[in-house]
Amino acid sequence: MRKFNSILCALLGLALMASSCSSDKKDDTQSQEKFKIKVQQVSIQEVEQLYEYTATVEAEAVNNIAPLTGGRIDKIFVEVGDRVHKGQVLVQMNEANLKQTKSQLDNLELSFKRIDELYKVGGVSKSDWDAMKTNLDVTRTSYENLLENTQLLSPLNGVVTARNYDSGDLYGGQPVVQVQQINPVKMLINVSEMLFTKVKVGMPVDIVIDAYEGEVFKGKVSLIYPTIDGTTHTFPVEIQLPNANSKVRPGMYARVTINFGMYNHIVVPDEAIFRQQGSGNRYVYVYEDGCVHFKQVQLGRHLDTYYELLNEDIKDGAYVAITGLPRLKDGLEVEIDQR
Repeated sequence: MRKFNSILCALLGLALMASSCSSDKKDDTQSQEKFKIKVQQVSIQEVEQLYEYTATVEAEAVNNIAPLTGGRIDKIFVEVGDRVHKGQVLVQMNEANLKQTKSQLDNLELSFKRIDELYKVGGVSKSDWDAMKTNLDVTRTSYENLLENTQLLSPLNGVVTARNYDSGDLYGGQPVVQVQQINPVKMLINVSEMLFTKVKVGMPVDIVIDAYEGEVFKGKVSLIYPTIDGTTHTFPVEIQLPNANSKVRPGMYARVTINFGMYNHIVVPDEAIFRQQGSGNRYVYVYEDGCVHFKQVQLGRHLDTYYELLNEDIKDGAYVAITGLPRLKDGLEVEIDQR
């Protein structure tokens, strides 16, 4: 009986060992199984190159109206919101200095006229004539400056947007009034350096103003700045919008759309795009010969469930992974999930 028990224990031990080996072999086989992914083939499609930019509407020109020297403001002829035309008198400064200088100028002109007649017949020397002529020229220039700064004129057609004094105030350095030209208006957008050779002066643009939902205004590219910002890799482009009815006002929020035409670009499903943690870079995993390869991409337009690719690293007909992206790495051997 004791011998029988010993044989039974030995058999049980062999069975357990066999079971353990079988389990180890199974685990080893499972550990060697390749990671399964689903892939999708990409293709070249014709994509309309529409780029949208945000901007704030600005006046075409802003003029701060003020005299060169201090003095009392006799009369301000305009209020905020008034439309003014070029050459219109906006402000009348005190005329005391102007009148005094005008009297001096009149006297000098009479004196010079007499000296000039005497000089022609040899009655006075050339040096006396020169001295009188210089005095007259200086006084005339002073009078013209005072005249320009006594009656303050609008240098452009526009609208009064600020008034900082009342009639009778002493001028203290701040502009008396401000005039803005709002026909046309302009916007400044920052365009990617990749489009530097494609932007042209005169290109038509569509503009949507948030205050006028659903209405599209037509503008054009009016100025292209010649330098590119080394930090943002963009360059400023000025957009001009005709505004004959003054409907669009400075400070309004605008969206500018430029159409660069149709281009053939690779499009990939949006689930194939992987964003690297800690950066704004986008990548895809390209499947080839049983492995996946990490490729950085530059995205263009989002087209429903696809993204346009602006770079040419991904070729037409290539396969990209669309599942398991966080677990993939460059060069990893994978298996295609056929389900």
